[in-house]
Amino acid sequence: MSNVYVVIPAFNEEKSIGAVIEDLHSHGYDNIVVVDDGSSDSTGEIVVNSGAVLLSHPINRGQGAGLRTGTEYSLSKGADIIVHFDADGQMRAEDIAPLINQLESGKAEIAFGSRFMTSKTNMPLMRRFFLMIGRIFMRVMYGVSMTDPQSGFRAITAIAARQIQITQRGMAHCSEIIDEVHRKKIPFVEVPVVIRYTAYSIKHGQRNLDGFRIAARLVWGKLLK
Repeated sequence: MSNVYVVIPAFNEEKSIGAVIEDLHSHGYDNIVVVDDGSSDSTGEIVVNSGAVLLSHPINRGQGAGLRTGTEYSLSKGADIIVHFDADGQMRAEDIAPLINQLESGKAEIAFGSRFMTSKTNMPLMRRFFLMIGRIFMRVMYGVSMTDPQSGFRAITAIAARQIQITQRGMAHCSEIIDEVHRKKIPFVEVPVVIRYTAYSIKHGQRNLDGFRIAARLVWGKLLK
């Protein structure tokens, strides 16, 4: 059986992180690594009391930086598979197993959760629209055809994790990872997952207009290469 580590970047998530960790534990995931990204609330204390590993950034560096810290830690501890998971309760622990199954079967080195491969979603209409624009952007800019290239729910083998360099500190890490996968020809698959949209998760998640800022940053970075 694979040694699975679940990495969760968290910033001021005291209202949700305890339940997220409890859900993961109930599904048999014991290696849970939470990166407290400069929170000013009791996120870190709740993580420790919930039995997860706590890593802390002294200042808020962004979700991408949190994933990099957690991934590097997991690799140092001998992880075979690393799962990137959110702290706001949007993702379901029960959806992790299908991602891992794709990796353990040898079908891919990275499995992306896709919100667009299932009808079980309460995704807001505007969010769906902006994500579809993002899908077109990734196809035009990077030549990558995926149903949900902005998904932050993914499982990665240790082999792939060592190849993928996350340099984008903020939300642009999603597009950066896809670009790395495409350029380095890392085998990947998409797997249906259910993302739960609540007033809390929408408030704490990426804003729709942030996507345009991310796109501009990525285009500029590509021009400079």
